Amino acid sequence: MTDEVFKMNKSYTVLISLIVALGGFLLGFDSAVISGAVKGITVYFEMTEWMLGFSVGCVIFGAMAGNLMAGPLADKFGRKKVLIMVAALFTVSATWSAMATGYTEFIIARIIGGIGIGGAILIAPVYIAEIAPPKLRGSLVSFNQLNIVIGISVAYFSNYFLVNLEGESWRWMLGVEAIPALIYFMSLFTVPRSPRWLIQKLNKVQLARKILQKIGGEEYAEITISEIQRGIAKKEKKGTLSDLFQNKYATIMIIAFGIAFFQQITGINAIFYYAPTIFEQAGGTTDSSFLQAIVVGLTNLIFTLVAIWLIDKLGRKPLLLIGTSCMTIALVMAAVAFNNASYDFNENTLNNIDDPEIRMALSDLEGRSFEGQAALFQEVASKLNADQFLDFKRNQITNFIQINATLVLIAILLYVASFAISLGPVMWTLISEIFPSKIKGIAISVVGFFNSLISFSVTQVFPWELSNLGPTATFAIYAVLSLCAMLFVHKFVIETKGKTLEEVEELLVRT
Repeated sequence: MTDEVFKMNKSYTVLISLIVALGGFLLGFDSAVISGAVKGITVYFEMTEWMLGFSVGCVIFGAMAGNLMAGPLADKFGRKKVLIMVAALFTVSATWSAMATGYTEFIIARIIGGIGIGGAILIAPVYIAEIAPPKLRGSLVSFNQLNIVIGISVAYFSNYFLVNLEGESWRWMLGVEAIPALIYFMSLFTVPRSPRWLIQKLNKVQLARKILQKIGGEEYAEITISEIQRGIAKKEKKGTLSDLFQNKYATIMIIAFGIAFFQQITGINAIFYYAPTIFEQAGGTTDSSFLQAIVVGLTNLIFTLVAIWLIDKLGRKPLLLIGTSCMTIALVMAAVAFNNASYDFNENTLNNIDDPEIRMALSDLEGRSFEGQAALFQEVASKLNADQFLDFKRNQITNFIQINATLVLIAILLYVASFAISLGPVMWTLISEIFPSKIKGIAISVVGFFNSLISFSVTQVFPWELSNLGPTATFAIYAVLSLCAMLFVHKFVIETKGKTLEEVEELLVRT
């Protein structure tokens, strides 16, 4: 096979992977765009802290349903058809959420988008893993994560340019997603069906052979078909939920559930969903907070590219160990920065309060300084009613904080960079590799559902944590969990670099 033919085949595979991974772009955009709309929807729908948490996290609630449905549907109807349905759901969600006039209507629209997320986050990497040659699989599957972070970055840019529009700018922030969703929907009709699915479910060997020949040539096609058929010969029936917990799959399930748990419990979606809020907590203005969120998105993008470059060179496990170690350090830095913050009441800071009743109630605190949020909240709560105190915690506290904002920014950027080279792309690469064909459909749905459940819990609780525990305790908790993630990877995760899917199965399945 000549170099020119190899490059042509590689280009074809890359093109297919990029189109399918556009689902990741929509996932990332949908996840991050809400960060800019938080203030607008809070005011328009008159939300409490828990209502806000649910309006942000309900997307993940929808993703759980998408996780449960995506695997079985993809096994029955094919990966391509499910992805087309996902694109349609993103389009409907973006349009409807932008036009919503009631809280319940808004939640339903967001949940529809969440179902799309649940499907995209599972099926796109599975499809790519099934068409990619082993030497390219890690990098190509990581395209999905790359597109997720590009989506996040574009969402932050979009929010920054739309935030100062007159009227309800949050509607434009949410609605603009319909444009790439329509592009994704139309592009998916140009990609082939998964060769593995065609052979396993429809026994269409000739059609699968044509697709595989375009990917890697005749020799590659014959070898791949032989391996797929060898794998099919071992399977007597389709896997069920109970099969996942058989002893022979114990190692696989420990790795899958563990990585899925730690990817979310360490707080990444709290950072992405509430980035401007966090920077405002550190004393930033609205404009500067949105700018810093853009920097977060770009950092995420750059280091995801680094991960794609390294994942098939350095390997999955080394990246996970490096990333989780640095995440722990970054979260400790953030906790220290907020722990050393003080809250000063003087004439200038008091005059920055835009509510005259709150300003008057707190006027006798002039000249006082508080170390830490606990003492501050105890004193302020005694002087304000419940609604005023909520407003103070959400909007006014940033007028008084004295903090090393540079250290906070560095900590957040280090945390995001570390996640981007490790738990972000590597988790989905591993999930697409370690499950045997027999249980892959049900397994990715169950693990994806679990991953979304953890993510929903984090995003639901995060606004309450910031207001009640304070950022110091919140980041300290995430630091401990990141340390636990590092220890888990060291003990349980195995290396899959350079192995075929069948070789991974033979390595992990107990006999």
